[in-house]
Amino acid sequence: MHNHEGGTEMKKVTEGLKAVAESVALCRPDVISAYPITPQTHIVEELAQIVADGKLKCEFINVESEFSAASTVLGASAVGARSYTATSSQGLLLMMEVLYNMAGMRLPVVITDANRAVSAPINIWSDWQDAITLRDAGLIMMYAEDNQDCCDMHYQAFKIAEDPDVQLPVMVNMDGFILTHAFDPIDFPSQADVDKYLPKYKPLDFLSVNNPRSFGLMGGPDRYLETRYAMAETFRAIKPVILKAADDFKKMFGRYSGGMIEEYRMEDAETVLVSLGSTVSDLKEAVDTMREKGKKIGVLKIRILRPYPAEEISKALSKCKRVICVEKAISLGGPGILSAELKSAIYANANKPQVSNFIIGLGGRDVRQDHIFELVEKAEKGVCESEFIGLDMKLVEEMDK
Repeated sequence: MHNHEGGTEMKKVTEGLKAVAESVALCRPDVISAYPITPQTHIVEELAQIVADGKLKCEFINVESEFSAASTVLGASAVGARSYTATSSQGLLLMMEVLYNMAGMRLPVVITDANRAVSAPINIWSDWQDAITLRDAGLIMMYAEDNQDCCDMHYQAFKIAEDPDVQLPVMVNMDGFILTHAFDPIDFPSQADVDKYLPKYKPLDFLSVNNPRSFGLMGGPDRYLETRYAMAETFRAIKPVILKAADDFKKMFGRYSGGMIEEYRMEDAETVLVSLGSTVSDLKEAVDTMREKGKKIGVLKIRILRPYPAEEISKALSKCKRVICVEKAISLGGPGILSAELKSAIYANANKPQVSNFIIGLGGRDVRQDHIFELVEKAEKGVCESEFIGLDMKLVEEMDK
């Protein structure tokens, strides 16, 4: 077990979920509340053990549902406590009402979502559908490519959320099983360094019997529009805060783990694959293979989905001929979710690259190298709209019967 009370930095091999738990503990939350759901459960199990062992002074509150967990950390944040919860899939959607409320009340709670498909049919494996459904709730949304990335995001998430110019909830997304249950070597900073990077939370406004306030009161037509405008303006202004959190992280811990986007082998790329989360690693591996065969191809990782990095994406894709959006979610009856936003971002680009999008890996279906080669080949022949990759057509025909 990592020494949460001090010591030097250390590296150890551990499960992704337990690594997140240790990283969250290093951030010294005052209140943790959550409800178990696969594949998130090990985070809060580990945190419960850390608290029980006396290694973290914190109120760990057991509740009867994810709705209650979200309500508990909302209340804790409202009285000025650094607060944390974690969930997945249906659990996240059960929190939805509270998360909208949390964002509207400008409460800086940090949430981990172990991304998982939404039933029915019942499925415990990974895709993006749960969190993507909440992209307009007012949460800052971060997507981790690997477990080190995920741990580093949590230190930065608290710092960003609690910044006086932000005061909004932050959700860190990690792909269920692909990351959550994978064992990786993780660099853990010392408690002393985390305390320097993330000092004790000093809320600007909080509920107190000594200074009675009210949060989340009625906002009729005379003021609701203005509150949403204020939130929208905050989202337009917080990119510098996100970038500074990453720069400060590098100064303190010696590695850069941040930015709105990340470019990979894009210096002369004619074709660019775009995606989120752990899928980016699959794309990078495929691109390395295709580069060896002479293809001018690269990868653009969207690290922060909200606030949406439209300007950064537009600049990164300004010289390519072809953009391929690889999506692990679907808008039934609508366009590709990520690709529609990509098209909006590059609308003003002079070269107007072709944009194709492919649905892949839903419900935890493996994303294989041959799938990536296939979708690149298809896109090179012409624009593809929401085309599924890796389908078992015999199974589709049986379902039709």
